Amino acid sequence: MTDSPSSTPTCRTPPAVAVVDAQFPGNVGTIARAMKNFGFEELLLVDPPELDPDGEAYGFAGHARDDILPNATELSFDDLVSRYHTIGCTAVPNEDDRSHIRFPFATPSELRRRLPTVEAPTALVFGRERVGLTNEELARIDEICSIPANEEYPVLNLGQAATITLYELRSLALADEQTQLPDVERVRADEQTLERLYDQWGALLAELNHPTEKRPKTMRMLRRVHGRADLTEREANTLLGLLRRATERPAET
Repeated sequence: MTDSPSSTPTCRTPPAVAVVDAQFPGNVGTIARAMKNFGFEELLLVDPPELDPDGEAYGFAGHARDDILPNATELSFDDLVSRYHTIGCTAVPNEDDRSHIRFPFATPSELRRRLPTVEAPTALVFGRERVGLTNEELARIDEICSIPANEEYPVLNLGQAATITLYELRSLALADEQTQLPDVERVRADEQTLERLYDQWGALLAELNHPTEKRPKTMRMLRRVHGRADLTEREANTLLGLLRRATERPAET
């Protein structure tokens, strides 16, 4: 863990992630792991607990133990609010502009759309396990983010809140091609294969003596069904093979 650098960070997205006065090292490790999951790299720690390389923080951090956690920057709250555009992440249970010290608030999804327009280095700020961020701290933070939750119990665990928020903001850190999900446009069957599939359906309807006047309507229905399914190349070819066998079978008997 490094000490706070004296220079002001450059304007950047994704935002940094700041954890204020965490009591349990495991929560710091959990947040570091969520950062690694969703592409965030800069971890800021205000009054952190001891982070023993053989302790809970590193045990909970997964692969983030190799880079994000050991490269975390320790700084004061004063430095945090002076050097970053800060977004405090906190629950706002049944509060409005008359009773909350910072209002209005944004949800993580709203923040995802707006943050790229902020011309300043930004930091998501998460508070303590039991009391979160104090009113005094919230008064010095630039804006508030809150996760929509059950109004009867909207308060989340520190690690949970950070994980949900970072997931919602992942597009600020990861391009689509950097995730483990396949590119749907690249695996979807091409139009030529789909047309062969539809031709084979038409051949099967003819072989089965499906009423001629009903065939156009049946084919439109089949196109709609396959269109909604977004068939992959492999799926389309498998169906094509089955339909060929079904079409040829009557001639074999």
